[in-house]
Amino acid sequence: MSALATSPSASVQKPLPGGWTVVALLWFVACLNYLDRILVTTMRGSLKEAIPMTEAQFGLLTTIFLVVYGLCSPLGGFLADRFKRSHVVIVSALIWSAVTWLTGRAETFEQLLWARGLMGLSESCYMPAALALIADYHRGGTRSLATGIHMTGTFVGASLGGLGGWFAEREGWSYAFSLFGLSGIGYSLVLALMLRDAAPEPAARPATTGTPLPAEPQVRFFSACASLLTNRSFHLMLVFWALFGVAGWVILGWMPTYLTERFALTQGVAGLSATGYFQMAALLGVLAGGYWADRWSVRTELARIYVPALGLGIAAIALFTAATASVLPLALAGLFACGLTRAFTDANMMPILCLVAPAPYRATGYGILNLFGCLAGGAMIYLGGALRDAQIPLGVVFASSAGCLALGAIVLLALARLRSRAAEVHNHTR
Repeated sequence: MSALATSPSASVQKPLPGGWTVVALLWFVACLNYLDRILVTTMRGSLKEAIPMTEAQFGLLTTIFLVVYGLCSPLGGFLADRFKRSHVVIVSALIWSAVTWLTGRAETFEQLLWARGLMGLSESCYMPAALALIADYHRGGTRSLATGIHMTGTFVGASLGGLGGWFAEREGWSYAFSLFGLSGIGYSLVLALMLRDAAPEPAARPATTGTPLPAEPQVRFFSACASLLTNRSFHLMLVFWALFGVAGWVILGWMPTYLTERFALTQGVAGLSATGYFQMAALLGVLAGGYWADRWSVRTELARIYVPALGLGIAAIALFTAATASVLPLALAGLFACGLTRAFTDANMMPILCLVAPAPYRATGYGILNLFGCLAGGAMIYLGGALRDAQIPLGVVFASSAGCLALGAIVLLALARLRSRAAEVHNHTR
């Protein structure tokens, strides 16, 4: 770790001019990103009535998106490192908005499936590029909060996804796809006029990451992957992100079912309770975690690691409480606390990556992390179903997920220790 990463002057560095404008512009893109991907899942009845399909086929619409999104994330991240990040954001938003509009024109299941695959491909380019662009503008004491504010857009978008079902009941299933698809195309034109890349950062010292930057001016995919995958700190981030993804996808995929069965709730009440409490808490947590990490980083940049680690320790206890509670209020309180503190990670993942990866490789690194998170989360959702078939209670699955959160906190502390040692070695050799 370089002296820049640990000095108070670096921590209080102000964002570049236009930094908060970029966050505001990208907030709406993040909102559309999650809203468009969730529309299909909110109109199951209307969609199946218009385009006959089995339950397995309906589930495949989400599976194909997740698989393509995960597999393409490293390439999407590389494009943001290789070309202008702002251009990748604009093109990604334009294409997935066009695909959203085209989804509403589908007449067969096969056309829907192709549209969902294209959605996964185009959306995989956005998040690595957007977070790297925000990090480029916010290089000091506002980096975590800026990231957290942007991530609130994803929570709002996920919540607004429910409008799909509402529009489907009143205007037909294709109406929401046309409305939000055309809105995204129009907003892409606004981005083309207003969104720009930040000025390049000064070249990072080799001691920052343990690996020298490449001599060539243009980033190459295999060079980027080689640099990241031979970095011990990045190895720990891969393990952590997989553990984090497991717990997150299990909560989203199985918590409504768990509340229905354990507390005899209706499907609608259980769904609103599981997603509402968790998402509302996460929205608050991503802001609190970003603000706290920025304030603490005045003393040490490792605060961006410590804050998520502390949050996950609390989240593990809260999720275990929700999984073992015998009364509904206690379960919902645990779910709220879990969503609140688990979200500290969302505000700090890219800032942590900035401590580990060279600046030209940040988006590629986030794409690789996305791949591991999607694969781990998808596998855990399937495993949860398999355990249910084997008559294993969902409470056991959630208790195991709480253990994954606790392990994630330990991995983050190991990462902080590794970065601290790297800083000590660098200071002794100066």
